[in-house]
Amino acid sequence: VQLVESGGGLVQAGGSLKVSCTVSGGSLDDNTITWFRRAPGKEREAVSCINTDSGTTYFSSPVKGRFAITRDTAKSTVYLEMSNDLLVDTPIYYCTAAFIPYCSAHTVRGVRMFLPMEINYWGRGTQVPVSS
Repeated sequence: VQLVESGGGLVQAGGSLKVSCTVSGGSLDDNTITWFRRAPGKEREAVSCINTDSGTTYFSSPVKGRFAITRDTAKSTVYLEMSNDLLVDTPIYYCTAAFIPYCSAHTVRGVRMFLPMEINYWGRGTQVPVSS
């Protein structure tokens, strides 16, 4: 399974951006997709997860209400749309896939986030720089 992220680019503070993750070598229906992000000098964090079987979506507490995750099974693509009114750094967003068909709740460094118990594949990431 290969994951390719795209759509990263310069975003103005207060604007929005949609990044995509295209899955090849495997079926989107067989993989739970989780988006992670890592900002410079910070730990990596899971921001959104979509269940394989039900399509139920989950968001970490910092992005809930501002991000949306959707999938297009025909295109084998999952999208993450972000409004970055609170974003002041330049994170890299990573797409991941897991065979486990559901997202589990975890509390990491005081932040509630959702991801599968095991990640099987990682994309290379796409950067979303923000201009002030």
